[in-house]
Amino acid sequence: MDLQITKTLVIPSKEIKWRFSRSSGPGGQNVNKIESRVEIIFNLEDSKVLNDYQKTILKINLKNKLVKNILCLAVQKHRNQLLNKQLALMKFSSIIKDGLNKPLKFRKYTKPTKASKQKRVDFKKKRGELKKSRQKEKIYQV
Repeated sequence: MDLQITKTLVIPSKEIKWRFSRSSGPGGQNVNKIESRVEIIFNLEDSKVLNDYQKTILKINLKNKLVKNILCLAVQKHRNQLLNKQLALMKFSSIIKDGLNKPLKFRKYTKPTKASKQKRVDFKKKRGELKKSRQKEKIYQV
């Protein structure tokens, strides 16, 4: 079953690896025998569907979700493996779609203004005075 992300982008099922395991949490009698937790593993580098530009954008936009250019997504919300599988596919497609649609934002570096520098110095002086007022008076004996 191929996964359609957009009208033009379809990820074939052979590029998506599945892993099933026992889910944590309540499950009654099924808790020790049903593998309802679903994990999707998608290797960005090995994908033949994505072009180099899409791979680069996904690497930048999904850098917090990628480990060695591999996207892993685990779902264990339901006690049913089929429902977890459907939910994982929905989440996976939305993550890829959002990762491709996000515009790249580059920070425009600027120098701090004179007013902001002065404000910072004034705040530091005020904070120092406050801390000084809390201290006990020191008596020095010579």
